[in-house]
This record gives sequence, C-alpha cells and structure tokens, in this order.
Amino acid sequence: MATTSRAFERKRTPRFANSAEAEFARILDFYGVRWEYEPRSFVLRWDRDGRPRERFTPDFYLPDFDLYIELTTLKQALVTRKNRKVRRLRQLYPDVRIQLFYGRDVRRLLAKYGLRAPTPAT
Repeated sequence: MATTSRAFERKRTPRFANSAEAEFARILDFYGVRWEYEPRSFVLRWDRDGRPRERFTPDFYLPDFDLYIELTTLKQALVTRKNRKVRRLRQLYPDVRIQLFYGRDVRRLLAKYGLRAPTPAT
C-alpha cells in the first residue's frame, strides 16, 4: 500500500528499509514534494506458465513528476544487481521514468542538507 508524504495525508508512517530512505523522505517532506513509498512492483521475469518469477519495487514514487526513485547504499559489488533490474525495467516498461541514486549520490545529498549520511552496508 502506498504511503503519501504530507503528515496530514499520511495514514501511517512507512517502515523504511534503511536510514537513507528515511532521510530522503525528510528532504522531500521539507520541500513539500509529494511521495509514495514502494507503491508498485514491476514484474521483470515470468516462468513458462506466465507466473511472475522476479519483481522490482522502486523505493519512492513522486506523482507530481511521474518519477520513480531507487536508492542504493549497498556496497559496490551488490550494485550490479540493482543496475540490471533498472535496465530490465526500462526495457519492459519504456514509459516508466526511474532514477537510480547510488550510495555516493545519497551521501552527497544528505550532506548538502545537513542530514546524517547512512553507514555503508557491509
């Protein structure tokens, strides 16, 4: 279920996967940018019977920009997998706009706004 950004619209606070997502949501709230947390999953692979075998759920959706945001603060060795998923999503759903923010991008953004940077995953 999608959760919107503004306190008066939010039915419940989302359970973020990591501190970077929580801090990113705070930045969006501060600037009044509407957002939804993990509102949709996209099927990336199906089995022979047409059943979904792999899905991708971007972290945020910004409805006013029709843009999905995926944050990755994972160690570099695991980023390859997320890059593959984003490429596959773009192939299968060319009209879906998505932006991937890498760990360094997230750290710079948080530093710019004086928020604490997430600790890298080990």
